[in-house]
Amino acid sequence: MGTELREWLRGRPLAGDALLAAGLVLAEVLFTLLTPREFWPRPLPTALGWSVLCAAPVALRRVAPWPAVLAALATLALPVTIEVAPTTQSLTFVVLTYTMAAFRPVRSALVAAVALWAPVAAVNTMAPPEDVPQLSTAFLVVNNLLVGIVSFSVGRTVHARRSSTEALRERARTAEANQRALAEQAVADERRRIARELHDVVAHHVSVMGVLATGVRRVLRRDLDAADEAIGTIEETSRATLRELRRLLDVLRTEAEPAAELAPQPGIAGIEALTEQVREAGLPVTLTVEGTPGPLEEGEALTVYRIVQEALTNALKHAGTATAQVRVSFVGSAVEVEVTDTGRGPSPDTDRIGHGLVGMRERVGLYGGVLRTGGRTGGGYRVYARIPVEPLADGGKVVR
Repeated sequence: MGTELREWLRGRPLAGDALLAAGLVLAEVLFTLLTPREFWPRPLPTALGWSVLCAAPVALRRVAPWPAVLAALATLALPVTIEVAPTTQSLTFVVLTYTMAAFRPVRSALVAAVALWAPVAAVNTMAPPEDVPQLSTAFLVVNNLLVGIVSFSVGRTVHARRSSTEALRERARTAEANQRALAEQAVADERRRIARELHDVVAHHVSVMGVLATGVRRVLRRDLDAADEAIGTIEETSRATLRELRRLLDVLRTEAEPAAELAPQPGIAGIEALTEQVREAGLPVTLTVEGTPGPLEEGEALTVYRIVQEALTNALKHAGTATAQVRVSFVGSAVEVEVTDTGRGPSPDTDRIGHGLVGMRERVGLYGGVLRTGGRTGGGYRVYARIPVEPLADGGKVVR
């Protein structure tokens, strides 16, 4: 319950300071009731009203500290109006001095302390209280200045401790972040090492399958038993290769990536469904396929699909009110992809595609192709890629 109350008050400084001001008034009321009646201020209701006014600046000490200081200084005119200044007046000066010292820079805190206590010393010098003639003016001035110095010192001590604590917390957060980064780097390095080892294993298996397949071709007509044995070895090796590839993917997958089920990758045939999805999302798209689609490897078909997908996604996000056109051309021994839009074009200070451009360049470069991106004459954006299509070997998987 106490923790919840502190959190509630910390989030509502005005409410907490208003309760503090009310506590100061209540303390003066109790102090007055405990003193003999002949020492009560006259008239009592007026004195209590002035006590409330003197404590009011405390309610503003954090939300409006400088107005609170000015309001407290205005209460120094009270001795002219009533016989005895309320006790809350002195307490308010103490609280405001502490608050400025604890929450403000040292220069602001010093200015506030001088602004509060120098007028108090001047009032004590020019108009000393008449109800305590046994106290000299010098004593009152020195006493008030000491109270101000102590309040200021306590506030600066709290400020220094708070700054030190925050610095330690920030240092701990930085150390924790560095430790986490080092741990993640170590995990990444280990994953890369394991991936290289698995890559070597997979490459070895594939090489073995290639050698065995060549041997089968040569002995198939002469020695069926040897060919059958080699084919069986190829079968076992392919299964082992598949297992190693899955392990490799598990190693390379980050913790943030969900373990996706194996599914067929999209290809050329999926571009029409992709453009239809973008059309439904609000970007009018026209798809044109030129030439006779030739046989493509799975990776080549997937690259064409990803280029169209990335280009349309960026057009949908950045082009604004526009239309787009997708053109896929099969020209000789290459496939050309062009995606254009009539939107705002690239921003002058940022790359509109960002990381997607890097991914497209890597995909196209993997197959020895070229990629060109940039603004169009008259507005809009253009993504063009040309990917050489290698003839498929016998038994290769064709994707259309």
